[in-house]
Amino acid sequence: MESKSKSYFCTDSSTISIMKKNTSIFYVLILIFSSCSTGKKALEKGDYFSAITKSVERLKSDTDNKKAIKVLEDGYPLALEWSQEEIDFALSSNSAFKWEGAINQMEQVNRISDLIRSTPAARKKITNPKSYTSELSMAYEKAAEARYNEGLNELEKNTRESARTAFDYFYRANQFVPGYNDVADKMSEAKEMATLKVVVEAAVLNTQRYSLSSQFFYDQVFKYLNNNYSKNGFVQFFSPDQAKKFQINQPDFIVQMEFYDFTVGNLSRSVKEENLVKKVPVERKDSTRTKDIIYTAKLKTYTDEVLSAGRLNFRVIDFHTNDLLRNNLIPGSFTWVNRYAIFAGDKEALSQPQLQLTQNQAMPLPPEQDLFIEFTKPIYDQLVNQIDQFFRRYR
Repeated sequence: MESKSKSYFCTDSSTISIMKKNTSIFYVLILIFSSCSTGKKALEKGDYFSAITKSVERLKSDTDNKKAIKVLEDGYPLALEWSQEEIDFALSSNSAFKWEGAINQMEQVNRISDLIRSTPAARKKITNPKSYTSELSMAYEKAAEARYNEGLNELEKNTRESARTAFDYFYRANQFVPGYNDVADKMSEAKEMATLKVVVEAAVLNTQRYSLSSQFFYDQVFKYLNNNYSKNGFVQFFSPDQAKKFQINQPDFIVQMEFYDFTVGNLSRSVKEENLVKKVPVERKDSTRTKDIIYTAKLKTYTDEVLSAGRLNFRVIDFHTNDLLRNNLIPGSFTWVNRYAIFAGDKEALSQPQLQLTQNQAMPLPPEQDLFIEFTKPIYDQLVNQIDQFFRRYR
């Protein structure tokens, strides 16, 4: 017995390998065993609907399973009794949305009914499973009415927060009964009142030194806002032209952006001179001794760097109070680098990277507009994060 025990619990590499290979089989067996449940344990715990579901699923593959049949026959009446008690309890409460609790129970009974009717072995035992039809339709009407009335109450408070709540109530009413009363109009009214309207002004670029445009940056910011703040949300962004077009004379917030304290295209050049010596051993034909061949060269390496940098002032202003709610400076920079080299002497003295540098040439400086766009890229990433941090609470 002892030798068998040692062999079974052995953890050498071969056994571990076998265990890894059989991991998938282990999980398959777990699934098989779990699917073999008849629902008996769930029934004993009073989880009636879970017990019925498991028993019916078992009967789909094992039509004569006595345990599953027993669970179905014993559990189904208990499930109906428990569900009716829950419905009565919900409707006797003072909750404004009490009909929704009744709906949940009715829908659960109907799901079980559908499952039984679609399983021949279960249908033989429960020949006439209960379904709520007219009762459920009435419950939908009552639930829609309750949500609609609560939406009206919230709308009358005439605040953005209450309008947001009203929209959710009207939306729920429309789910219960599509097109209930004038719910579509009320949803639009609540949405309009609840939506935060933000005017994003053009990115100001005050400079006489450079001939630059910030339109590209502004377009990228607006593209981000359009893609990440959908029209179905509760924050809408407008350009000044759009605000004028839609007659938004009283926006909630103003977003301002201004580039300042920036430089574009500041060139610095550094030169590095090196004397290179490389010894290459060569074996003589008439001797075992070797002779060194010495290669020499003078290498001059140039590094041109163009630094562009600046800051963006990001501000959020409450239009109604003129309060400055956000005032942050966002830095950004970009360095354009070009390295090239010339040499005099033996080519063989150069390493491969050094030789590659001699293939490069001095290049003209990039256009100032291109450099400006490059240094605004890290600013853009920080800006959209700060916009999200501020406006995510209003979504």
